[in-house]
Formats: sequence, C-alpha cells, structure tokens
Amino acid sequence: MTENRADLSNAAVPGLLRRLAAILYDSVLVLALMAAAFTLVYLPLALGLGLEDLRQYPLYKHAMTAWMLFVGVGFHLWFWTHGGQTLGMRAWRLRLFSADGRPVSLKQALIRYAVAILSVAVAGLGFLWIFWDKDKRAWHDLASNTRLVLVDQNHTI
Repeated sequence: MTENRADLSNAAVPGLLRRLAAILYDSVLVLALMAAAFTLVYLPLALGLGLEDLRQYPLYKHAMTAWMLFVGVGFHLWFWTHGGQTLGMRAWRLRLFSADGRPVSLKQALIRYAVAILSVAVAGLGFLWIFWDKDKRAWHDLASNTRLVLVDQNHTI
C-alpha cells in the first residue's frame, strides 16, 4: 500500500458463500457481545433497582433497545473503519476497502450497513446481485462505494 491506499486492480473478489460464512461467524460473535452488553446493564437495573421487567418501564426499555442497537451496529462500524475486517471477515480472509483502495470512512460504513439490511430484507436480492455485477459487488458495495476483496494468509492483497 502506498499513501494509505491499496492497489485493488488485481484483487480477487470473494464469492457469495465466503461472504455468507463471514456473516454467520460475525452473527455468533455479535449475539455473544450483545448478551454480555445486555447483562452488564440489566443486572444492576434488576438487582439494584428492582426493575426485573423492563416492559413496565418504557424509558429503560427504550434505552436498553438503543444500547443493544449501538452494540450490534457499532461492532461492524468499528471493525470496518479500523482495519477493514470484522473477526468473521478475518477468519474467511475478506477485507473491506473504499473503492479507491483507501480505508472505509464512517459515512461509507453507515451506508453499507443500512443498505446491507435492505439487501437482506428483499429476500437477499442485494447479495445475489454479485452474480449480475461484472465486479461481483452487492448492493451495499455499490451504495457505499466500497469493495470487498479476498486477501492471502497474511491478510495482504
């Protein structure tokens, strides 16, 4: 890389199964992280304040929902903007870059996350788009101007 920019011109592009495997791996990690984050906040509320059923306390219920959303989304945003790899992506040798080879910005990561949800919501069509796109980009790659590439064992292109 030169000037904090990777040369993606000859980078291999991962297929659908590798992408889905990384997503599944990350899903398990995010669920575990969210369980820990929930417990960290809920136990003091339940044991210390006696708020066992948060449904009876709308303010706490909404705050807990926001906290869980922050943890779940924050996982992806942090890893994408700090090295371009979640733990699942690292395990499956995937790395995310801006289309110009630079690191992904927070704006790009937010757009990517939002459009990835849409990609799933329409029966996965956004992911299946890689079969029609000449560069194997999904909707969230296109919308966020990012590229997912396959890296070697040392996590270099």
